[in-house]
Amino acid sequence: MLYWITQHLVGWRSGFNVFSYLTLRAILATVSALAISLIVGPGLIARLTKHQVGQVVRDDGPQTHLVKAGTPTMGGTLILVTTLVSTLLWAELSNRLVWTVLGVTFAFGLIGFYDDYLKLVVRNPKGLVAKWKYFWQSVAGLATAFTLYYTASGPAETTLFLPFFKSFAEPLSEVGYIALAYFMIVGMSNAVNLTDGLDGLAIMPATLVIAALGIFAYATGNAVFANYLQIPEVRGAGELIIFCGALAGAGLGFLWFNSYPAQVFMGDVGALAIGASIGVIAVIVRQEVVTLVMGGVFVLETASVILQVGSFKLRGKRIFKMAPIHHHFELKGWAEPKVIVRFWIISLILVLFGLATLKIR
Repeated sequence: MLYWITQHLVGWRSGFNVFSYLTLRAILATVSALAISLIVGPGLIARLTKHQVGQVVRDDGPQTHLVKAGTPTMGGTLILVTTLVSTLLWAELSNRLVWTVLGVTFAFGLIGFYDDYLKLVVRNPKGLVAKWKYFWQSVAGLATAFTLYYTASGPAETTLFLPFFKSFAEPLSEVGYIALAYFMIVGMSNAVNLTDGLDGLAIMPATLVIAALGIFAYATGNAVFANYLQIPEVRGAGELIIFCGALAGAGLGFLWFNSYPAQVFMGDVGALAIGASIGVIAVIVRQEVVTLVMGGVFVLETASVILQVGSFKLRGKRIFKMAPIHHHFELKGWAEPKVIVRFWIISLILVLFGLATLKIR
C-alpha cells in the first residue's frame, strides 16, 4: 500500500523512487513488523490472559514445565497479523508470488487457530482430530502446489536443482513437482510445530531460516545475480524478500515476549503457519535441499519423533528419554535455557552453511 503510494509520488518528488529498491523495503518491512509486535504484543497477551487462553502442560513431560501451565497461548496470531500488515504496506501487491505465500501461510494459520481454539477455549484436550488436521493441511498444501505448477512462467520454476552441483538441473514432471512441493509445505509446517516445545526454541531458528530465504529470493529474482551465482532465475521472486523481512521482524518481536521465561506461546496457529511459509518459499526459489539443511533443527526434531515411535512399535524400546529430542536433553539434566541457546547456535551454523552454497557451486 505504501509502496503503491510512493510510486505515485515519484512524479512529484524523484526522491520517492528510493522506495523501488527491494532492499530498502525489506528493511522497512522488518522494522515495521517488529515495531507493531512490540506495540500490540502486551495488549494481546493481556487479552489472552483475561480470557484464560492458557497452555496445557503434558503430564508425562519434564516436571520443570509444570510452572508453564496457564501461560497465554495462541500468540502466533501476533506474528500473522504483523506479518500481514507489514507485507501489505511494503510489497508490490500485483505480484502473484506474494499472494501465493500469504495465502498458504494464513491457510495453515487458520488450521492451527481452530486446533488451538478447540484445545484452549472449548477445552477439548484432543483439539482438531489428527486425521482432519492432516486432511486440511493436505488440501492447502496441494492447492498451493498445483497453483505454483500451473502458473509457472518458465522451466526453471519446475526444475530440481542441487547445491554444489552447478550442472545438475532435472526438470520435474507434474507429479514430481507437486509431490515435492507438498512434502516441503506440509512437512515443514509440522516440523516447526514439533519443535515449538520450549520458550523461544522454534521462533529463533525459524526467523534465521526465513531471513536466509529472503536473501535467496532476492538473488533468485534478479537476473544478474542469478546468472552470476549460477542459481535459477524466477521472475518476481525478489519481491518475497519483503514477506521474509516482515516475518523475520514479526518473529523477533514475538521472541521479545516468548524468550525464557515465556510470557506467551505461539501455539499451532503460529507454528503451522511459519513452517508452511518456509516450505513454500523454499519451493518457489528452488532451494528445497538447502532449506532442509538450514532448517536442520526442525528436521532433527521430526526425525527424533519418527525414530522414537518406530522403535517403540517395532522393538518395544525407546531410543530417547522423550521425544521430540529437546525433551530428551532436558531429562538428561540440561537446563531449558541451555537447550534453547545451543539449538539456536546449531541453527545459525546451518543457516550460514546454507548461504555459503550461493558461492560454492
